[in-house]
Amino acid sequence: MTVDPFLLCGTKATEAAPVRLSAGALSADFVGGNLRTVCHDGTEVLRAIAYIVRDRDWGTYEPALTDLRIEQGDDGFSVRYSASCEGPGGSRLDFRAAIEGHADGHLVFDVSALPESDFETNRCGFCILHPISGLADSPIRVEHTDGSVEDTRLPLLIDPWQPFKDMRAITHQVRPGISAECRMEGDVFEMEDQRNWSDASYKTYVRPLALPWPYVLPAGQTVRQTVNLRVTGAGKIPAISKRVDPVRIELGEAGSKLPDIGVVIYPEDVETALQQLPMLSMLGPQQFLLHFDPTRGHGRDALQAYTMLAASFPASTTLECIVACTGDLDKELSGLAEMTRQAGLRLDAVAVSPSVDRQSTPPGSAWPDCPPLEDVYAAARHAFPDIRLGGGMFSYFTELNRKRVPAGKLDFITHCTCPIVHAADDLSVMQSLEALPFITRSTRAIYGAKPYRIGPSTIAMRQNPYGGATKDNPKDQRIAMANRDPRQTGLFAAAWTIGYAARVAPAGLEMLTLSGFTGPFGVLAGPGESAAEGQPRPIFQAVKGLCELAGLTQISTKTSDETRVLALAARTASGETIAWLANLTPETVSVDASELGRGDLVMQPYAIARIDQAGKAGSGSASPLA
Repeated sequence: MTVDPFLLCGTKATEAAPVRLSAGALSADFVGGNLRTVCHDGTEVLRAIAYIVRDRDWGTYEPALTDLRIEQGDDGFSVRYSASCEGPGGSRLDFRAAIEGHADGHLVFDVSALPESDFETNRCGFCILHPISGLADSPIRVEHTDGSVEDTRLPLLIDPWQPFKDMRAITHQVRPGISAECRMEGDVFEMEDQRNWSDASYKTYVRPLALPWPYVLPAGQTVRQTVNLRVTGAGKIPAISKRVDPVRIELGEAGSKLPDIGVVIYPEDVETALQQLPMLSMLGPQQFLLHFDPTRGHGRDALQAYTMLAASFPASTTLECIVACTGDLDKELSGLAEMTRQAGLRLDAVAVSPSVDRQSTPPGSAWPDCPPLEDVYAAARHAFPDIRLGGGMFSYFTELNRKRVPAGKLDFITHCTCPIVHAADDLSVMQSLEALPFITRSTRAIYGAKPYRIGPSTIAMRQNPYGGATKDNPKDQRIAMANRDPRQTGLFAAAWTIGYAARVAPAGLEMLTLSGFTGPFGVLAGPGESAAEGQPRPIFQAVKGLCELAGLTQISTKTSDETRVLALAARTASGETIAWLANLTPETVSVDASELGRGDLVMQPYAIARIDQAGKAGSGSASPLA
């Protein structure tokens, strides 16, 4: 059965199908001029080798390929193409690429770039991605540009800075007896731990971040870089295994309580929310996360609007407050508290963060002026003495990992994630779920048992810590760093949301926010969508299901193939088990749910399904919506 791509991803634009390249045991997918899923005898060696050109806001150019030639033979393959990037002011960068793969395990990716005019960029060159699954904490050998060799390990907990610099080559074990050396020529490379941004990879990239950026590639000067991958050894070739259907669900031990589910509310959302109170009641969130930013004009009117909403719906309230920090902190926060009281807004908690901390401070950059966080938190505690106080970062885990807040006097820690910081294709967004357990473990390693909240975490980016602004997306494309994403309106977002909750469940969060109620991050359709304005998007059912699980005891749940299906289960007070499943793929998947009291279940692309212990499926348990 063919499923409408608009139903799946909210856009009729489909991603280009990859071209599978093969040379003996070596294989790779060619997509958009780059290589994905580089494997040797079915084992993933590299997640990607990509030639990337970024603009001054770290947005990624998407050059059109010309003169593309792909040749495949019994012992090798080759790819040739040309491409160009059009920059501001008519600037232009042309490049030619050549890829060669050989049956002896040798792969070469070579690019020569020639700026037609001076070309400004934040990065121009190769990014090599090592997968995290099976490689985190594994031994590697790093050769540096001075010829020295370091035997070390890939980080297990997420490294806030670059674990390795001045790199010329990196070697790791693919499986016993088989190793892979990736050698980079043409510039100085270093590695960053991309799990910081919820990417499922370690990234080795060109041009150290300590050097100035943006920088200019001079007109007429060729820039050449080459990546050589060599897979060598005489290890045992694993038996060729196909994906075994159906995917099995396995239940384990009882864990902590599942978190409250919040929805983020912005001042401009309140009127629609008040008009949609029956739908809000149907959704059933336990928490409102009320965003308040005086630096962007939010004032008493916004607080009064929040007062009306809080009085109309029985959810706990947290004020997510940006602190300008441009004058007397006590005066600023006491003034906010007084405005809150005058507005009559009932608050259960307030979370504060300095405005400057919404912008990232990359390695090698100077930290912006900011009062000590101890002083910010002390002023907030003095202004709001009778409610819970939270801190952390309103941006992403990256910033929390790099600027570790003094949490001793906080009642909870918070941060967000966004899966489209670096890439926006469907596979990368779903793979980002693999990084979430590493994020929660790393946070717990820093802050221990401190109550912990995540969100709002949505596919679209609500703010850009790495540039001047998020990217507008009027044509509903798959764009990195976009402030709206078409997949929010499709089945994709529902599957991603259930998968997200499943991945972070073992962390024992007290609150998880994965959507707004209305707007680009919301669960309700907006104007111009296929569904009538105000009607539920598919993600509505996912968030509603999570709201129904809040406070129940989490049951450890695994699947036999977590790249295809993730599961989240909980036990009710009466001893029944409720499970939510998510098909993470654009393919139909069969699931063996016998451990949940149900037999085989056929899940359509990006379907979600609810199953209870008695074996009676919830509505839509065998269909795309649950």
